[in-house]
Amino acid sequence: MGLFERLLSVWVLLCIVAGIAAGQLAPSWFQAIGHLELARVNLPVGLLIWVMIIPMLVKVDFAALHEVRQHVRGIAVTLFVNWLVKPFSMAFLGWLFVRNLFAPMLPAEQLDSYIAGLILLAAAPCTAMVFVWSRLSNGDPLFTLSQVAVNDSIMVFAFAPIVAFLLGISSITVPWDTLLTSVLLYIVIPVMLAQLWRKRLLGQGQAVFAAAMAKTGPWSITALLATLVLLFGFQGEAILRQPLVIALLALPILIQVFFNAALAYWLNRAVGEKHNIACPSALIGASNFFELAVAAAISLFGFESGAALATVVGVLIEVPVMLLVVKVVNATKGWYEAPRR
Repeated sequence: MGLFERLLSVWVLLCIVAGIAAGQLAPSWFQAIGHLELARVNLPVGLLIWVMIIPMLVKVDFAALHEVRQHVRGIAVTLFVNWLVKPFSMAFLGWLFVRNLFAPMLPAEQLDSYIAGLILLAAAPCTAMVFVWSRLSNGDPLFTLSQVAVNDSIMVFAFAPIVAFLLGISSITVPWDTLLTSVLLYIVIPVMLAQLWRKRLLGQGQAVFAAAMAKTGPWSITALLATLVLLFGFQGEAILRQPLVIALLALPILIQVFFNAALAYWLNRAVGEKHNIACPSALIGASNFFELAVAAAISLFGFESGAALATVVGVLIEVPVMLLVVKVVNATKGWYEAPRR
């Protein structure tokens, strides 16, 4: 990575501070941006995610997509962690910390709501942001795209039943318009635009393609930082008003992130997958589709609910924590690729 990317944690911290400060200084401006939504998907954030992922998708050669069959074990690990481990481990952590260990320090009337928010967060695997984490860890872009596509397909059918089961209710109103709109905005349209752009660039020659890729290289990280400013501007008031609750809810989320990332990383090594497959597999297992989780929490429990706040905590810690996971998988490449005894 270049100097800019190596100092990414510094830029992230500065953007967090800038976002909170800007949200306090110009709340009406951030409220106006927050209301620019389609099916509860924020359009400015969606546009920034396009800027993040389209340059990476342009590099993907779909003619070679069949090669992903060589990494069926990595896909299996991803699906196992995302659907059979992650939601259930979060339900346990929510019960352990929110219902028991931290209960005396939290509002009693919100305990169930907090646990529901944590479950909603864990039941929605990451979609768009995993492309950024994969790039930072030199993950295989075709594998990354494939596991996201498979996850999204499963999510359409499995999200509601898993959440309903874990919340102990007979039915749940899932914001299907949010789910489908998010998949359309974050996967279908960016993939189509990226491939049209790729075809046009390659039609002008490999040199033109390489020059365009070099020019658009910084776009992803710049858009990521701008997204951070917006997200922390939106939620700065909640952070300042309830710092203890934020910190207490962050702990089970942090444990869940590190546990699932480590599990997926180790399982990929155990089944013999390459490091550039294990990295995106571990990263998608650790991160969350927070847009869907926040929308579902608001739809089910209300904007001021503990569930909505819990999902927002996931948004707040997502980027800094995932950057740490990226650093760990990059730093342990030597151990991963070392011969096993």
